[in-house]
Amino acid sequence: MQTLKLNETPIRTCRNFNINNIKLENIEIPNIINKFNNIKITGDISLISNNTSDIKLTYGIEERLINQIKEYQNAKIAINCKGKLQCTHEKLDIDFNFDEDNATLLENLEIIANENSKSTIILRYKAQKDLKFWHNGIIRVNAKKNSEINIILVNLLNIKSNNFMSIENNIEGNAKVKYTIIDFGGKNSITNYYSNIIGENADNKINTIYLGKENQLFDLNYIGELRGKKSNIDIEVQGALTDKAKKHFKGTIDFKKGCKKATGNENEACMLLSDTAKSLALPMLLCSEEDVEGNHSSSAGKIGEKELFYIMSRGFELKEAMKLMVRAKFNKILENIDNEELKEEISNEIDKRLD
Repeated sequence: MQTLKLNETPIRTCRNFNINNIKLENIEIPNIINKFNNIKITGDISLISNNTSDIKLTYGIEERLINQIKEYQNAKIAINCKGKLQCTHEKLDIDFNFDEDNATLLENLEIIANENSKSTIILRYKAQKDLKFWHNGIIRVNAKKNSEINIILVNLLNIKSNNFMSIENNIEGNAKVKYTIIDFGGKNSITNYYSNIIGENADNKINTIYLGKENQLFDLNYIGELRGKKSNIDIEVQGALTDKAKKHFKGTIDFKKGCKKATGNENEACMLLSDTAKSLALPMLLCSEEDVEGNHSSSAGKIGEKELFYIMSRGFELKEAMKLMVRAKFNKILENIDNEELKEEISNEIDKRLD
């Protein structure tokens, strides 16, 4: 059993906030790594190879976890999006299915979006059994000039498992990188997200929903560094917690020298569905350039009694009324998903996890 100190903020804040990092006690890091064979890939599989580059991260969750992937990765996937001369819009779905024979996933996923390419990639993580699983993954995206890439990441693991994600993006001029992250699974679900937005008019959008119950812990550390002129980042996070679930959100938008007329916005809102759920948030704006625009907001609170009363007066029980309220908050982000079957699966998971 080990103690892990994870997800350091790029700038230290007052210790009283207790949010500069997250400390997990008594974590059992797997040391026997078997092959992970239960991977299903559909769509344009010609985009796939295993020729990934060396792993070098600016931040990442924690050195030991990064080194675990470097040494023992059992899912190495490279995706090379070709460009509109070959295909107008490339699509790829990758499902990682956990079971008793595929209980540990150390994932090294590298995506290169070449100039003028347009692509949508869906990554789905599911647990077929109610066992304790381990997911430690790295996703790296290199978005070349004028490329567009839409990544949908769906974490539907059970609440006994550990889920660690380190995500890094390099975004060049006029490139657009969009993430839709559905984060429901894991006893501990820890995400470190970093974007290096270097090109003029480069754009990064992150839309996230999280849903926690029982003793689940979510720690989200989102960092965007803007370097290109007229570049932009938008962070939108909506969540709900019930029982004794906890969430830490840390969002840092850093306007670096040279990013004149850049813009950055972040908003995080948490619905507390019980008196024992806890939410901490730390939105930060850093600036070393003039003529930029940044906005941030954060909120947490219970569902309004008037809204609940109105819905229940239409014949709904309390639990069903709460589900409707949660889905209403999440729908704006779920609209980013074109796949109706996947949206239905996520909606069913919301209902199931709030029962």
